[in-house]
Amino acid sequence: MDGSVMVGRGTGGAALFILIVFIFLLGARSSRAQKGDGCGHTLLGVGSGSLASLGYPRSYPSSSVCEWEISVPAGQTIALRIADLDINTNNCQVSYLRLYNGIGIGRTEIVKFCGESEWRDDVIVSEGHQVTVQFMSGSYSKGRGLFLSYSDSQHTDLITCLEKGEDFTEAEFSKFCPAGCLTDFGEISGTIPHGYRDSSPLCLAGVHAGVVSNTLGGQISVVSSKGIPHYESSLANNVTSVPGNLSPSLFTFKTSGCYGTLGLESGVVSDSQITASSVWEWGGHGKEPTVWGPTGARLKTKRRPWAAANSDMKEWIQVDLKKEKRITGITTTGSTLIENQFYVSAYEVLYSHDGQQWNTYKEAGSDKNKIFQGNTHYLQEVRNNFIPPIEARIIRICPTQWHQRIALKMELLGCQPPAARPRTFHPAPPPPHWKSTVPPLQERTTRPPNIRNTTMPPHDEVALVAVLVPVLVVVLTTPVLVMVCSWLWKNRKSPEATYDLPHWERTVWWKSMKQLLPSKLDGDDCVRYSSTARVGHQRPRVEPAEYAQPLASGTMASLGQRSTFKPEEGDDPEYDAPIPPEHYHAYAEPLPASGAEYATPIMIDRSNHLSGGTLPFRGRGLLARTESSQSANSLYDTPKNASDQATPTEGQLYQVPQNTHNAPCQKVD
Repeated sequence: MDGSVMVGRGTGGAALFILIVFIFLLGARSSRAQKGDGCGHTLLGVGSGSLASLGYPRSYPSSSVCEWEISVPAGQTIALRIADLDINTNNCQVSYLRLYNGIGIGRTEIVKFCGESEWRDDVIVSEGHQVTVQFMSGSYSKGRGLFLSYSDSQHTDLITCLEKGEDFTEAEFSKFCPAGCLTDFGEISGTIPHGYRDSSPLCLAGVHAGVVSNTLGGQISVVSSKGIPHYESSLANNVTSVPGNLSPSLFTFKTSGCYGTLGLESGVVSDSQITASSVWEWGGHGKEPTVWGPTGARLKTKRRPWAAANSDMKEWIQVDLKKEKRITGITTTGSTLIENQFYVSAYEVLYSHDGQQWNTYKEAGSDKNKIFQGNTHYLQEVRNNFIPPIEARIIRICPTQWHQRIALKMELLGCQPPAARPRTFHPAPPPPHWKSTVPPLQERTTRPPNIRNTTMPPHDEVALVAVLVPVLVVVLTTPVLVMVCSWLWKNRKSPEATYDLPHWERTVWWKSMKQLLPSKLDGDDCVRYSSTARVGHQRPRVEPAEYAQPLASGTMASLGQRSTFKPEEGDDPEYDAPIPPEHYHAYAEPLPASGAEYATPIMIDRSNHLSGGTLPFRGRGLLARTESSQSANSLYDTPKNASDQATPTEGQLYQVPQNTHNAPCQKVD
């Protein structure tokens, strides 16, 4: 009887356990965010997400259905954008897309689409914080199916995962990318910071660049510019970009600037700051073994990389930065040796503030440990960003998958934290033994130089100096400029000032040249020009015969030769010759055709001029002195006729009087 009772109790307990499990599974199924056999790519985040029908973008299955139940925090509404809807429109009863307010029995229909284009560019807003999306296909399937994105009401600038850079014409713009844009059918070309081809989807490129998280989404700030001939390929954040050719334009992203290297490659981080769980030593018979130590785990260096002695999940390598940093990413490679093609294909990241308590980096918005995708080749660089960033002093890499042997090189990315929290410094445990597979941490007593990141904003002192220096320069130079301007204003030339002798007449060269001049140049006449005295009439112009050109710049280039000269032509000469209006012509005229000689050229001797002397022509008067051999009535040089006699006629007058006496300059008005 006791046994039967015990059996009964055992049977009843088993039945109760089965009933509880059944109820749990039923409740779990009823609370699932998606139901049906027609669900494809789906990521329903807390504040945003994306979903697609099965097989998108190729073809959706026939006679299938899928329902997605979307919820956001209470008090907010949901904005939905349909990126693509391509279904059979022949039978709207069995092939359609329906959106409902609410979840479950009490839901109410918002809108129903049967594949027409009325859904394009529309943002559908719910009445509450819950929405049901229902996609159904009939017996005949034709088309790509459905792709949809959503976010809460806080993000009014929501775009879908399918929108590309070429869909926007603005040079700069900001948009919100939903979660779930990391799909297996998206393709991008390019990398940061060089930029992405304009045919790349914006949000997928943002995940690759590390500016948004695939599980959370986020805001992107895009800058468009002219395209480049070639776009590189790279692997970052589980997204592979492919090589691309020339495009009309490209786009890149504005970032916080906290992506500088933290000193492994440059050597700012010393060898003693890099430790590992174990080290692989390998060598041939009779040869000294090669050590694959942690000091070789510096990106882009020619050393052998770090390699673990054992191939298990207990191995690790860590970097002690000596002070807390904001760490935003990590870049890794494999062995980079063609004869030893080792690499780590997946790893976890742990971090600590003191080397005693460790935290594992989690998936964003989840308690699940994040597994980072590592390398797929021994030579390729792979970048992974931490969103949100890590603020810690020590970073540890724990490989979970590898190829042949655990080996890697790395570089940490980040910057100084905006406001470091006060923490007590605890030295790390003593260093591991080279042969030990699970050694303690290494104690550090030597502090390395502080790691300075070039991407940090300037300090207040630097900004103050940048403002004060230009101000001081302006203040000091202003009085000097004022004094110079005042001096120039006081020493400006008066409009009534006379013209001094040219510089060449006061030089030794001219004094030596005067000895070669004929004795006929011993006069002392000079001409003074006034800048205010102007003749109110124009000289009459005639068409004389060909003349010899006058001497240029007052230099006696053809001294002693007999010639006449012709004045330079011009509509408005600088000075009017001092000729009375009653005279017809003021220049020497050629001899008649029967004569072969011309009037003797008139020379002015300036050899006896004092410095600052003036020339005696001014106003309308004319002063002249003649040779002593000339008569008192013959004041001017006259042409010689065929009979070798001077016969001046009325109306003939010559420009410059001849003078053989050393008379001072006279001013004639």
